[in-house]
Formats: sequence, C-alpha cells, structure tokens
Amino acid sequence: MPTYRDEGIVLRTQKLGEADRIITLLTRRNGRIRAVARGVRKTSSRIGARLEPFNHVDVQFYEGKSLDNVTQVETIDAMGGRLADDYGKWTAGTAMLETAERLSAEEREPNVQQYALLVSGLRSMAAGEHEPTLILDSYLLRSLAVAGWSPSFDECARCAQPGPHRAFNVHAGGMVCSACRPPGSAAPSPAAVTLLGALLAGDWETADAADDRTRKEASGLVAAFLQWHIERGLRSLPLVDRS
Repeated sequence: MPTYRDEGIVLRTQKLGEADRIITLLTRRNGRIRAVARGVRKTSSRIGARLEPFNHVDVQFYEGKSLDNVTQVETIDAMGGRLADDYGKWTAGTAMLETAERLSAEEREPNVQQYALLVSGLRSMAAGEHEPTLILDSYLLRSLAVAGWSPSFDECARCAQPGPHRAFNVHAGGMVCSACRPPGSAAPSPAAVTLLGALLAGDWETADAADDRTRKEASGLVAAFLQWHIERGLRSLPLVDRS
C-alpha cells in the first residue's frame, strides 16, 4: 500500500471498536487528516500516548480505502502533558484545536499558514510566554484573518475612513464610522480596541499591559466575531477560564 509521512498537531481522537482510535490531525503538507490508529487503546501500545490532543508528532500513514492508517509515530513536542497540568491553558488550548478543525473544513486541503499559527500558539501557551486567554484571542483573530475574515480595528470596515472610530459591528467586519454604523453596533472602550489591534498584530508589549477588564471586553468581541463567521459557536469556548 502507498505510504507517506507528515508532521502535524493532534486535534482530537475518537474511539473505534474495542482497541482502535480515529485520530484527527492538522498537518503541514496535507491539511486536515483523519486516520485510524490500530490497537492504541491497549496498554501495550507504544504509540497510544503520542497520539493525544495537543501533541506535535511526525507520522507515517498508509493509504486506505476510506480512512488512512497510522503505522509509525515519532514525538516532536509532547505539549499535551504541559497543557493538561493547567486548567486555564488546557481550556484555551482546546478552543484553539476546535477552531483549527473548524477552519480546515476540507480534508487534505493544505493550509500551511493555519498549521504554523496553531503550532506557534500552542508552543507559546505551553511555555507560559503570555496569559492563556491573550494567546487564545490572538490566535482566533489571526486564524480568522488567514481564512479571509480579517477584522478592521483602525479604519472603517465599510468605507475605509481612517479612525479611530467608536462603533464595532461583527456583520460589517470590525470598527465602523458614524456614517456607516449599523443599528445594534457595540461601543467598545478605546482600550479594548487598542488591545484587539495589538493581538491581531502580535504587539505583545501592549497586549500584556492590558488590565483584566479590558481583556474580558476584548474577548467578548473576539467571540462574537468568531461565532458570526463560523456560523455557530465553539463548544469549548464557554469553558475557557477567564478569571
């Protein structure tokens, strides 16, 4: 049977039969892949622990009729253990995995940018470089931008008039001027808009300096923007620890 190798992040696992699992990965070269890992639920399995969510792995597959099969697994970075020890990191990381799967709707559609964003975000989370919720919100904004839904936090999302503006509308695509402001638009604080722009641009000095109230306000806008574009909410997002 034809075989191939790729590296990827394990997004989730599903039980199959008595001892097998279906593994969903976001890979560097082949996009999202679902493959069967035989016997990994047995205590004698040498690769079962490597195929857990969050882990960065190098995998060999052989092509099957419906699903490919995993034949070899080498660990690149076992991030799952480091994230599972911290509830805040684990819940934020889980929301990142779910987002990556939702934004990679087509199987075997290469998406190197989404893959690189997920790997760098999870590594930063595991290393504790920034607060988990900041890393999550930055990842959500950037992954939406890669998918073609980049929000505007400076100029008007409708007429491109330079800002700053006071209204935010998810349907319009971000901040809007007074002339373009649709009914029901939110009026975020200037500090929250500054934070959102910093998270999208990767300005961590500004993002880390934001207070808790500003972070929670910005997170609410990010969640609304995400839900609008993926058409339904993430199951994991309400579980994120924002205390």
